[in-house]
Amino acid sequence: MTAILVLEDGTTFEGESFGAQGECTGEVVFNTSMTGYQEVLTDPSYNGQIVTMTYPLIGNTGVNPDDMESRKPQIHGFVVREYCSFPSNWRSTQPLGEYLKEQGIPAIEDVDTRMLTRHIRAKGAMKGILSTVDFDIDSLMKKLEAYPGLVGQDLVHEVSVGESYGWENGGLFNLETGRATPVAPDKVKYRVAAYDFGMKENILRHLVERGCEVTVFPADASAEQVLETNPDGVFLSNGPGDPDPLSYAIDNVKKLIQERPTFGICLGHELVGLALGGEIFKLKFGHRGANQPVKELATGKVEITSQNHGFALKEGSMNPDEVEVTHVNLNDGTVEGLRHKTLPVFSVQYHPEASAGPHDAEYLFDRFVEMMEKRKGA
Repeated sequence: MTAILVLEDGTTFEGESFGAQGECTGEVVFNTSMTGYQEVLTDPSYNGQIVTMTYPLIGNTGVNPDDMESRKPQIHGFVVREYCSFPSNWRSTQPLGEYLKEQGIPAIEDVDTRMLTRHIRAKGAMKGILSTVDFDIDSLMKKLEAYPGLVGQDLVHEVSVGESYGWENGGLFNLETGRATPVAPDKVKYRVAAYDFGMKENILRHLVERGCEVTVFPADASAEQVLETNPDGVFLSNGPGDPDPLSYAIDNVKKLIQERPTFGICLGHELVGLALGGEIFKLKFGHRGANQPVKELATGKVEITSQNHGFALKEGSMNPDEVEVTHVNLNDGTVEGLRHKTLPVFSVQYHPEASAGPHDAEYLFDRFVEMMEKRKGA
């Protein structure tokens, strides 16, 4: 069945549908990862986006319930060059196309994704509409004009949990046993309050793996509610869209960083920066993929990182007497990490739990644990 993708500048791409029938609007972006499309589909940071995979063949490993990063797909639409409908991976439980149909996600194949990616790189990420039911360009353009886009929108409330809960699904997944690694009660040393702004579940597994008992809080939980549980540390998760409208979260972060060791990832990093007086700006086409080079300034070490964000902190917008930039992106020089010089607070723009490159960034979770240990021993 025919499908069509229309961008806000009038550029069109025709192809074949392999997902759900219907149409969706979103910001059209590209991801350069060669593997991990299932994690991309279920990462809440992609809410509000139509994702294009630059790797040409997608679907060959199918999907399985163990590699989900959240309860359901979070993308609005999916664009690929060639879809493989016959997965061969032994862990697969169903083809990607069947999964997308079940979940109501439109998808299009037989698109020149190289041309689409080059167009986005030249013009910037832009609004788009993907349809399998309406092929009238004028009609689709009118629908696009009514779509507000991501800037100024609070998408976090669409992906955050409704009420707090304790994470009970264990640590990192073990392929040999086929289940998450359980953590013995006598190994639990720290209590962590984790804000869910659209959190990937592998982050929770890493915290548990390090002896943390984790309570997950909704995005709008007050700082007072969090502190009532007397956590040893506070974690600020990744999430979708523009951080500027999240005034409630910024106000809570301002209070919490004065009280507890705090670690933020992705959107959490941006919220830390905003709470420390920083400013945000929208990237031309964002950082999305598993091959973003990031340099840690203190050591000179370069990490190959996994990223998914369309906004970034402005360099120089925070007080250098209080805040130190710790990491920078080697492609464009943007701020990838920061720490407060006197408070136990740090954050990174990338995803250390994704283990994208040879220089593993998981040590950042250990740094968070060290901060909590230092507070407990003080």
